[in-house]
Amino acid sequence: MSDYSDKKHGLIFLGIDPGSTRAGYGIVRKDGNAFSYVACGILSTSFKDKNDLLTELYSSIQLLIKKYKPSAAGIEKLFFVKNMKTGLEVAQSRGVVILSLRQHNIPVYEYTPKEIKQWLTGSGVADKKAMIRLVRSSLVMPGDIKEPDDAYDALAIALITGYTSVRGDLVVATQPLQKQ
Repeated sequence: MSDYSDKKHGLIFLGIDPGSTRAGYGIVRKDGNAFSYVACGILSTSFKDKNDLLTELYSSIQLLIKKYKPSAAGIEKLFFVKNMKTGLEVAQSRGVVILSLRQHNIPVYEYTPKEIKQWLTGSGVADKKAMIRLVRSSLVMPGDIKEPDDAYDALAIALITGYTSVRGDLVVATQPLQKQ
């Protein structure tokens, strides 16, 4: 397996868009000032039991970490839920992802959907098509990647994590806020 995060290959950033039954993931590499596509996809399972689903998510995140060795990761924040049951399930998935990453001492950055859209497009109300178009134009990509929206959302999160973590613009989820 390649070491995607060595000096020869640049820094690797992982983005996760967690859901109640699946999660999108995106991986980008920063070489100098350029970002390039490494991988993206959906982590899904056929399990119906939530405990089995969370265990499978944990294992899948561990495999991504082992293969790509990310320097930092970003995850979408849960900021508003219409359905309490779904909100709780997404929160559980987020917890599993953050635990998986922190077990490997990977810094975790968190973003609301509005922050992701605003950072990438300049507007906090951009639609999915605009987001996908901007992700494609911001990354060196090997053609048109046919993946669901969740994977493109995760690529956007990885891209933003790469931009902001290198500059130190955001607070890492695992460090307390400093009072000024």
